[in-house]
Amino acid sequence: MRYYGTVIRPPSEANSYILQVAYGCSHNKCTFCPTYLDKPFKIRPIKQVFEDIDTARKVMPETRRVFLADGNALVLTTKQLIPILDALNKAFPQLQRIGIYANAKDILAKTNQELMELCNKKLSIIYIGLESGSNKVLKRVNKGATAEEMIKAVIKAQEVGFKVSVIGLLGLAGIDLWKKHAIATGRAISAMSPRFFSLLTVMVVPGTVLHEQQKQGTFILPAPLEMLKEMRVIIENTDVHSGCIFRTNHASNYLALEGRLPKDKERLLQTIDSALSQGESSLRPEYLRGL
Repeated sequence: MRYYGTVIRPPSEANSYILQVAYGCSHNKCTFCPTYLDKPFKIRPIKQVFEDIDTARKVMPETRRVFLADGNALVLTTKQLIPILDALNKAFPQLQRIGIYANAKDILAKTNQELMELCNKKLSIIYIGLESGSNKVLKRVNKGATAEEMIKAVIKAQEVGFKVSVIGLLGLAGIDLWKKHAIATGRAISAMSPRFFSLLTVMVVPGTVLHEQQKQGTFILPAPLEMLKEMRVIIENTDVHSGCIFRTNHASNYLALEGRLPKDKERLLQTIDSALSQGESSLRPEYLRGL
């Protein structure tokens, strides 16, 4: 297997075989994201993809999960994805699922029939970065999609059989818009009612536009306890209709939580209140945090 540049995957794909089918992100303009600044977007030659699948078949034939990288590999056309999915299903007899990152426009550009075809070939979980339910925040961070587009995309994917994991970003709105961001994010999640919902905490990384904005004083990152308050408001405003698995287990977070919404909503809020009452001593120390 060969990898080019920075390669990331969601925490739940820790034990998956990561297969690069594209390099970078087709948008790659979010002010906060440093991940793919080291490479321009490019669809990987299919011959190389097939070669890596064949190598993986020999090295780890019992593979059960595969994750297709990079940033929004669902931007590939259905015609490009189908041969890759077929090759994976053939190479790994015990394959259970294939995961992928997507932007809202990637999902909306495909027909229901195309999405069903992909889902039937075990591409069954999509990870999408909502980041914020506030269009004002999304525009400020140059997300490239509105909250309404992302809600529509998640609903569309789930209606044809995908499990969707939605990601929100604590601290992204700075100190001026944090409450609007938190309320709107909770409401967006409520409208989506995704299978999975996770919160990460924004890390201001040198080389990003957000870092420049921080240096200029136009972006001020909330303090750790303020971000816990933000998390509380998000959960408080989340009202999903079906069981949603909620996690904050990413290394960037100050407080790791896990539960099911709406069942565990009160317990989660109480845990946050307890952490707030204890102060920063209850939080993950800075040296243990990471992207």
